[in-house]
Amino acid sequence: MTTGASPRAGGFATRTPEKRQRHAVARVAVTVSAVDGQAVLTVDDDGPGIPEADRERVFDRFVRLDDARDRDEGGSGLGLAIVADIVRAHGGTAAVEGSSRFVVRLPELKTS
Repeated sequence: MTTGASPRAGGFATRTPEKRQRHAVARVAVTVSAVDGQAVLTVDDDGPGIPEADRERVFDRFVRLDDARDRDEGGSGLGLAIVADIVRAHGGTAAVEGSSRFVVRLPELKTS
């Protein structure tokens, strides 16, 4: 089990799949697992993916890869930056692995 120290902690769990749904053709798959002492949230979709050169940059503030979309439809480019900030604040990582897979890793909460 993983828990956060603030109300923001669970925000990435809903924000990331919502973002992927915008880019999917027909499928978004969300999985949660425990791997090597970490809670792992994986979000896969069947959309066009993110070019390899942009996979780190998508977590920067105000980055929008699709210039054709306006802010009403495409957002401000803050969503994934917020996800990455929240995850880092709780000792975890957020990354794009492959072209259409987002992975969040957080330390597991040890309960007694």
